[in-house]
Amino acid sequence: MNDTVGSVDIGELPARDRILRSAHDLFYADGIRATGIDKVIAESGVTKVTFYRHFPSKNDLIVAYLDLRHARWMAWFTGALERHGGERRGASALVPAMGEWFRGEALGDFRGCAFLNGVGEMGPALPEVVAITRAHKQDMTDAIAALLPASRQRRKVAAALAVAVDGAIVQAQYAADVAAVLKGLQVIVEAVAADAL
Repeated sequence: MNDTVGSVDIGELPARDRILRSAHDLFYADGIRATGIDKVIAESGVTKVTFYRHFPSKNDLIVAYLDLRHARWMAWFTGALERHGGERRGASALVPAMGEWFRGEALGDFRGCAFLNGVGEMGPALPEVVAITRAHKQDMTDAIAALLPASRQRRKVAAALAVAVDGAIVQAQYAADVAAVLKGLQVIVEAVAADAL
């Protein structure tokens, strides 16, 4: 687990933030179902009473975790797209941006999409996870659309590119060669973007 958040020692954070940051790191690294509340409590250094005061159930913590992950991931994603050319470079900015994440250069060790993983783990057992994932993926699609020139096809193209990004994320979880995944994504991006012009 990361012991610092920016320049702040995690032990200096308020109890709710320590719980949430600990859950974030543990849920993402080890999985939601595999991570018990007792482990989150131990990692965050709070008592059970304090934990349950802030999060009455594990489901409440899961929802808060995904909200935090969404904010972190979208801030990284939009920043990475901009670093790699943004609107000037268009959809081509997707490939180097995703490469940062896949290679662990951003957001810590790459363990796939927290939202797709969450739906896979929780599915219908926690419908809020599905709703949060839909909203997250829509925000991701909107960020992709912002890269594209204005046209009647913009939303359709952005949705297709979002599907390609999700496919690349899943493949990067098990591929022996992340570079090959990124090359595949590049082919798709070029084909879809060319078709949209």
